[in-house]
Amino acid sequence: MNGIELEPKIESLHVSKVFQNGRGSVEAVRDFNLEVREGEFLCIVGPSGCGKSTFLRILAGLMDASSGTLRIRPGSDPTKPLTSVVFQEYAVFPWKTVLENVAFGLQMRGIPRGERNQIAHQWIERVGLKKFVNHYPHQLSGGMKQRVGIARALANDPEILLMDEPLGALDAQTRNVLQEEILRIWEERRKTVVYVTHSIEEAVLLGDRVVLMTAHPGTRKAVFDIPIKRPRDLHDTATAEFGELSYAIWVALRDEVIAAMESAGEGK
Repeated sequence: MNGIELEPKIESLHVSKVFQNGRGSVEAVRDFNLEVREGEFLCIVGPSGCGKSTFLRILAGLMDASSGTLRIRPGSDPTKPLTSVVFQEYAVFPWKTVLENVAFGLQMRGIPRGERNQIAHQWIERVGLKKFVNHYPHQLSGGMKQRVGIARALANDPEILLMDEPLGALDAQTRNVLQEEILRIWEERRKTVVYVTHSIEEAVLLGDRVVLMTAHPGTRKAVFDIPIKRPRDLHDTATAEFGELSYAIWVALRDEVIAAMESAGEGK
């Protein structure tokens, strides 16, 4: 980053997660090791059911690891939240307007109404929902609801932004627009981001590094540095370098995807 090696912002040491169900125990994540640097945009890619979302929820403090150690280094400003999460589900409050949803985290932090509404309006405009500021979720499409969730997380100005397939529900054109907006926002703020996606191309476009997880139970298989120069935009996806990187990651991931498909078939 700046030539000075800092301690990791996030450090996962041998983290595992086991769930109990009626048939016994299910190991979702096994011996997962990871370091994320301050200001890094790190993408996690893996087959369906490999534990990507489970690990993200552990990072967010929404569930505990069964074993291992997780360290997150706090920032210097105690008024800022350590993490904010954007889920793949539409995690919006149905009784609140777009403005109220986006301002919710700021309200919980005690930010005065005028200031929080001003901040919320800025982020609502950035995700293309300016005309819908007073609408309720039932008046919005699924993709619009997801943009509300993204704006709410960004408005809260966290130290670490955790994103779980945040663009997965969007149509291709809207997804492209928001990919470029996420790139611009990250260039401005340089937040530490952990971004879970199924899309190799999205991971290569957005990430400084791409971490591959194995099929269930998920553990780290490989890490790819992304040397494409920043700032980036969709034009980079048309380059030979981008295509070669995406294909190399797919080659490394292919056997895990097949293993996950076979495992799912056995479970039926």
